[in-house]
Amino acid sequence: MAKLDPSQFGRLAFNRGQYIPDARYLHWDELRHRPPPAGISHEEWWLFIKWGRQSQARTLPLLDKQGDTFSYVLAEPVLKALRYIDRHAGGADYLGNSNIDSAERDRYLFNQLMEEAITSSQLEGASTTRRVAEEMLRSGRKPVDVSERMIYNNFEAMRRIQQIAQTDLTPALIGEIHRIITSGTLENPEDEGRLRQDDTVKVVDNRDGTVLHQPPLAAELGLRMQALCHFANQTEDDEPYCHPVVRAILLHFMLAYDHPFADGNGRTARALFYWAMVRHGYSLMEYVSISSVLRKASGQYKRAYLYTETDAGDVTYFLLNQLDVIEAALHALRDYLAKAQAEMQQTSQLLGTLKDRAKLNLRQIALLTGALKGRSEAYTIDSHRRSHGISYATARQDLMDLTALGFLQEQKAGKAFQYFAPFDLREIIIRSEQE
Repeated sequence: MAKLDPSQFGRLAFNRGQYIPDARYLHWDELRHRPPPAGISHEEWWLFIKWGRQSQARTLPLLDKQGDTFSYVLAEPVLKALRYIDRHAGGADYLGNSNIDSAERDRYLFNQLMEEAITSSQLEGASTTRRVAEEMLRSGRKPVDVSERMIYNNFEAMRRIQQIAQTDLTPALIGEIHRIITSGTLENPEDEGRLRQDDTVKVVDNRDGTVLHQPPLAAELGLRMQALCHFANQTEDDEPYCHPVVRAILLHFMLAYDHPFADGNGRTARALFYWAMVRHGYSLMEYVSISSVLRKASGQYKRAYLYTETDAGDVTYFLLNQLDVIEAALHALRDYLAKAQAEMQQTSQLLGTLKDRAKLNLRQIALLTGALKGRSEAYTIDSHRRSHGISYATARQDLMDLTALGFLQEQKAGKAFQYFAPFDLREIIIRSEQE
């Protein structure tokens, strides 16, 4: 591509406003399909835009495989998205001002951990259906195949992330997360938690086998992991300043870029993103699933990586993609909470004065809400306990109370009991009101 000579800079800079295509941060692959401003070529247009971006670029202490630094631009859409996330991802607008009690928050958290575990694994090829996966995670049963194992492992890794959110990241800790994520799923079990030993790993296009990314050499991974952890552990007081959401997204990007493990790099990268967000006070991120958004637009996710690699290490493309994903995930959570609360309110209204007489708690109302939607699943003491983060005795009492009211039916299954909602549950509740 041609370079701008000094005489062109003055002419283009004088008309700078008309050469900025719009508020989007377009890559050359997108820009070249748009009509350029009058009087200049596509190449001149692109070089002028790159000139402006380079003058604003912030370099990072992170290197590509050629040893050059990555950089990013705080473009207008980046600043707007960061402002939105700063305002909403702390939790106050979604949970703190609601009427949801701590038990319900535990249930929402459990549901979202399940959602992230399932969709993050499905992004990497897990084929288990959502229904079967949810049953496995709620009941606590052991996985029976590799797809279920991937989902089970991802769920356990997300729970581990909650425990270590305030712990400094180390290469050993990254290895531990990877070991949890890949346990029992790799061809060579020795690769669980171990940096890859050779340079045969490549990122390829599943459609035609085209190599999309050749990661850095295995011999460099030790030093690269140390540098990544140092970057991840920096605070807002360190110089140069890096916004914590930007830092979390770049941690996600770099782990996937380095591809330090034989497999499971994407799942590990997304888990570390959650670690960074919770560490920096974005508590609501525990309640959202970025993978559920990514799965719907996986092509954009992949292009964001490719655009960065083909545009001199400009990670702004990946930042913008992930900021959009976070915003979409927050919107999805808001809609989910609104729908869930409306459904529970409808159940409470259906129960009427029975709620006061029987003193049904919110956990029981949530269970009945699901049953009234036509779910035919079996409830167990363990599944109810895990869903709400309560003791075995409390879960058992919840189910026994509902059984005594006729809202659940008890059935022996081996040494344990299962509980089912009768098919005419709504009618039973109405008759109970009339008695």
